[in-house]
Amino acid sequence: MRGGKMSCKSTKVAPSVDFDHSCSDSVEYLTLNFGPFETVHRWRRLPPCDEFVGARRSKHTVVAYRDAIYVFGGDNGKNMLNDLLRFDVKDCSWCRAFTTGTPPAPRYHHSAVVYGSSMFVFGGYTGDIYSNSNLKNKNDLFEYKFATGQWTEWKVEGSLPVARSAHGATVYSDKLWIFAGYDGNARLNDMWTISLQDREHACWEEIDQSGEIPPSCCNFPVAVCRDKMFVFSGQSGAKITNNLFQFEFNGHMWTRIPTEHLLRGSPPPPQRRYGHTMVAFDRHLYVFGGAADNTLPNELHCYDVDSQTWEVIHPSLDSEMPSGRLFHAAAVIQDAMYIFGGTVDNNVRSGEMYRFQFSCYPKCTLHEDYGKLWENRQFCDVEFILGEREERVLGHIAIVTARCQWLRKKILQARERQKQRPKQESSEESDEGATGGGSHIPGGPRSSSRQPLLEVSIREAEAQPFEVLMQFLYTDKIQYPRRGHVQDVLLIMDVYKLALSFKLSRLEQLCVQYIEASVDLQNVLSVCENANKLQLDQLKEHCLNFVVKESHFNQVIMTREFEHLSTPLIVEIVRRKQQPPPRLYSDQPVDIGTSLVQDMKAYLEGGGLEFCDIILLLDGHPRPAHKAILAARSSYFEAMFRSFMPEDGQVNISIGEMVPSKQAFESMLRYIYYGDVNMPPEDSLYLFAAPYYYGFSNNRLQAYCKQNLEMNVTVENVLQILEAADKTQALDMKKHCLHIIVHQFIKVSKLPNLRSLSQLLLLDIIESLATHISDKQCAEMGSDI
Repeated sequence: MRGGKMSCKSTKVAPSVDFDHSCSDSVEYLTLNFGPFETVHRWRRLPPCDEFVGARRSKHTVVAYRDAIYVFGGDNGKNMLNDLLRFDVKDCSWCRAFTTGTPPAPRYHHSAVVYGSSMFVFGGYTGDIYSNSNLKNKNDLFEYKFATGQWTEWKVEGSLPVARSAHGATVYSDKLWIFAGYDGNARLNDMWTISLQDREHACWEEIDQSGEIPPSCCNFPVAVCRDKMFVFSGQSGAKITNNLFQFEFNGHMWTRIPTEHLLRGSPPPPQRRYGHTMVAFDRHLYVFGGAADNTLPNELHCYDVDSQTWEVIHPSLDSEMPSGRLFHAAAVIQDAMYIFGGTVDNNVRSGEMYRFQFSCYPKCTLHEDYGKLWENRQFCDVEFILGEREERVLGHIAIVTARCQWLRKKILQARERQKQRPKQESSEESDEGATGGGSHIPGGPRSSSRQPLLEVSIREAEAQPFEVLMQFLYTDKIQYPRRGHVQDVLLIMDVYKLALSFKLSRLEQLCVQYIEASVDLQNVLSVCENANKLQLDQLKEHCLNFVVKESHFNQVIMTREFEHLSTPLIVEIVRRKQQPPPRLYSDQPVDIGTSLVQDMKAYLEGGGLEFCDIILLLDGHPRPAHKAILAARSSYFEAMFRSFMPEDGQVNISIGEMVPSKQAFESMLRYIYYGDVNMPPEDSLYLFAAPYYYGFSNNRLQAYCKQNLEMNVTVENVLQILEAADKTQALDMKKHCLHIIVHQFIKVSKLPNLRSLSQLLLLDIIESLATHISDKQCAEMGSDI
């Protein structure tokens, strides 16, 4: 597949999602390299394991090695197992794996990992479950060599982990890491590691963990992503939660991943559960199945490690979904997840194998790009003058007016005042530089007509909370308060006060969730007093309820801070303790406001027209736009506006030597403004080269364009794509379209677009038809004549 021709020196495009910005004189065309592909997010049911090969089972393990899945152990409902099964993912065939030597005793709830060309099995529960005899946990370690089929037990000297089952295990930095589990009497949360490099000198070492260590638990999964180990939920008695924890291998430090930044209305974490699986792929963790409060859900949950957000993956329309199950096992081969077995409804063991196709699109950098624009303060065109001290904060009119109606009004009022000033005064101010409102736009165009910064005075805001608010406008996020730092919490309270004044519902909700999550025994009285002073009734109510809790009250009233509390607040606390007010429940939905994506979409669709400051010319047709937004998202525009901005404020649009269609250009603007990647397939051909020419942060747009073309060329749109392929010199896509037209010509011939094709394209179609028609068909047509 070939794409749009590049101007300057052509850049070679790799068919994968990674790309290289190096230039080459010899490459003229872009290549998509279409090949076999699978529908993303598609579940497929693969051949189940036949009973003569191996029993249906649960509580087993699976590992992936090369192009095969290996299944070991588990139970079939009557007996524990120790057979080793092999599933070839290319042939979709089952067999018993070749083994020699003494295998581990039959067991379940063990762990299995791959290191080098071997599988290592540790621990688990052994014995006769049918007669309920000789049942015990193990702490033995076995190695299975894939090349020879040899089973070997590692005899390790020195301290050993306590025997356990239902634990977590992974490999990192040439070591096996074991965490938590069940020892037959109690749940554990210790951690052990052993080097797998040298069997002769290997010894177990207990890890001294620190930080927010997960509670003792069992029947949970672990996964390694971005050099960290993650643990999600599991059985931990009364403490069972749906918390996600991450472990830093280098510092042996645990951290609970906060969920306070997840607004009500946004996808929550999966509900608490046990017996589920979790695998890592790219920057994501995928959680499937398990028992969740007496249900067996079958949604696939995905956690993005970079954005710290959860979502439920919607399967493709042609998916064959697995039913809910627990104690199944999962592994990843290339870009797919394989799930085998488990316990399904009515305690039935399963022998089913399912395959799920991951998507591996580069992440959306919209929030990061706008965040960098805020941090760098380039191309600023507004200066906010804040509070009594008149502190100054720079910003961008386009972002601010897109996100906040209150500030938009302020900016419009300041504009009106600026227009009403005499021209002479305005000219004098322009010459004064940074003093008295004449400061120039940093990083602005090098032209003789630089515009002074627009000054906007906001007396009710101080600089520090206003800067946090601005950070939110650009990124949809705010800095999470540091644990135990009262000043951080008080700052967010000031931000909350501004959010109320500026009517930023989304920021209001973020602040409330952050503050409520940060309130503890050490800071509750400070937060309560500040909430009372700022008249933040909702936060004050939360603090009062926190104080009078049975487990908190005595500790709080014995503190020194309580002695210095204002008398009215002491009275309120005492009365609240003596006579708690009735709880009020509201059925009113919480207004979570609009997101950055929603606001930028509305801005592009007309909401930002009066704030446009650049004209983009497409084939001579003007399209108003916003410099700050273009510069934030495209290094091409950033360099242009910083160094050689056209005097007339107009920029001709092309992708190399090609001018995209109006429709494709609008698709590119949607991507620039709010990260949208949905577009007709013909637009994808025009835009395939855009990430390189315009210097987007990554090639997410190109990855979507490629998939769009692979999946969506149909009889209905084949003529439009043929035209786009011809214009962009995408030769193999043109050939692909002609192939479809020839084989579906009866249907294509009835399309109205056929009459509007150019003469040259019609000749191409006739030539392709002639090539396709056989000599026999020609003879038959001749005899008819």
